Order: sequence, then structure tokens, then C-alpha cells
Amino acid sequence: MQELLDRPAGILTAASGKHGVVAGEAGRPARPDWTIDQDWESYTGEEHGVWKTLFERQAQLLQGRACDQFAQAMKDLPIGPHRIPHFGELSDVLKKRTGFEIVAVPGMVPDDVFFEHLANRRFPSGQFIRKPHELDYLEEPDVFHDVFGHVPMLMNPVIADFAQAYGEGGMRAKRLGKLTNLARLYWYSIEFGLIRQHDGLRIFGAGIASSSTETLFALDSPSPNRIGFDLERVMRTHYRIDDFQESYFVINAFEDLLALASIDFDPLYEKLGSGPVYQPGDVLPTDEVITRGDGSYHAAKRTKSMGSTT
Repeated sequence: MQELLDRPAGILTAASGKHGVVAGEAGRPARPDWTIDQDWESYTGEEHGVWKTLFERQAQLLQGRACDQFAQAMKDLPIGPHRIPHFGELSDVLKKRTGFEIVAVPGMVPDDVFFEHLANRRFPSGQFIRKPHELDYLEEPDVFHDVFGHVPMLMNPVIADFAQAYGEGGMRAKRLGKLTNLARLYWYSIEFGLIRQHDGLRIFGAGIASSSTETLFALDSPSPNRIGFDLERVMRTHYRIDDFQESYFVINAFEDLLALASIDFDPLYEKLGSGPVYQPGDVLPTDEVITRGDGSYHAAKRTKSMGSTT
């Protein structure tokens, strides 16, 4: 995935450089909820410099591309280019607005831990930041992805309520063996969602907002499809974890997401147990196609890949 995931100086980091659950036992913290201290004072000047580089690049790119709610939240939060934000300071503002707080974790956490935090209005954020040579690509979410990408939208009461409902629904989906379907909803909304605004399509998904390359690709490239959001359609659709998305799903309003919290998912889960599963680039006759992509980016990569193997 483009520019999503990483971590700082030596805390709970396996010899492989992985963090959190990806690092196996070496990444497991002592606390059962997987939280750790942010240990803000231990960030180095180089690490603050990485944040500054990433922040300034994204702040410029997102002008006119991020949704209005994201842009306003960036003004209201104690977040800027010159230092990695302090989670306590962020939580002070966030709690007053939506009741959420930020808790530090060593990296990716187990599903049940993630859901438990969201269900209790705690957003688990990676504490580490990527290295200078990893500005454009990461395999794990770091503090820039989690804070810059996710936290501004948690200032929106509707998104905050949706995140809490998703945490509650995630625990149930895991018990029912339907986590794959529910994960697609999160992926195509909170991570890679677009919204229709009065002045055009805008970004609200954290995976786009924290990535310089996907910011441009999601809105400006002729390659991807941009399709009206439909819950069952989304939950039947695979996604890309290794590259830009081939399709983005577009909501009309954030209230559309919150409305999902009142749905009885059991009949839908039963329905999803059979029937088609769609590939990331599929366009269906029943889709509301906002922009039909030409698929040129991924087609070129497939051609190049085939050429390298012959």
C-alpha cells in the first residue's frame, strides 16, 4: 500500500524492524490492552524532522483535495509541522469534541484489541515514525499515518460514532467468522473513502490523506474507478494492500456511514455467505459509476511484470 505504515527509536522493535503484532512475541507489550507510553521525550531531532517533511508535503497536497471537515479539524487540533504531536494534548481536544482519546501502541495490534479500543472510544495509534528512507512506502501504520491520517476525522462526531459502532460490530463479526466482509467496509471508507462535496469529490480516508502518491492518484488519475457507495457491493469486493486502489467508493454524506450502525448485519452476513465476490477493478452494471477508470496504471504494471518473467 502506498505510504501507510512504520516506528521510533528502539521501543518494542524486533530485530527485523517490525512492530507490534507483526513482530511476533518481540512486539508484544506488557499490558494486555497492548498500550504503551508514547514516551514523547525520546523522539529524536531526526524523527521530528521526518514528521515535518511528511506534514508539509501532505498539507500542501491536500489543499482543495481533503474534505472540509478534515481541513477544519487540522486547524482545531494541536498539530503542526514542527514536532510529532503529543497524544495527551491531542486527547484533551478530541475528548471535548467527540469523547475519543488517543492511546499509544507499538504498531499493529490484534483484531480483538483494536475493536475493544474503538468500542470504548480509544483510537490506538502507532507510536513510532518511519525512517527518512521510508517516506513514500511502509508496511505498517506509523504515527504519521495514524495521527495525521485518522485523528482529524475523529473530530467529526459522525465519524467518531461510526468508529465506535465499527469497534462493537467488529467484535461480533469476529465471533461469527465474518471479519473479512466487515474489514472491507472499513477499508473502503475510513481508510480509502471519498465523499461528494458541493465542489466535487474530496478525500476523507486516512490511507489516502497520509499518502502523497495516493492523494494524487485517488482524485487526479484517469486509472481508478470511482463508484457510488453501496454496502453489500463494498462487502463483496476485494481490496489492494500492495498498491493503489483500483476502485474508490464515494459516499454522499458522513451520515450515510452512521446509518449503517443501526442495520442488523445478521441477514446481510447470511446473504454474503454465497454469491459473487468482486475483484478490485470490477465495474458492475448495477454500479453508480461516477468515473469509470481506464485501468491504465495497473495494466501497465501487469504488462511490465509479465515482460520481466519472459
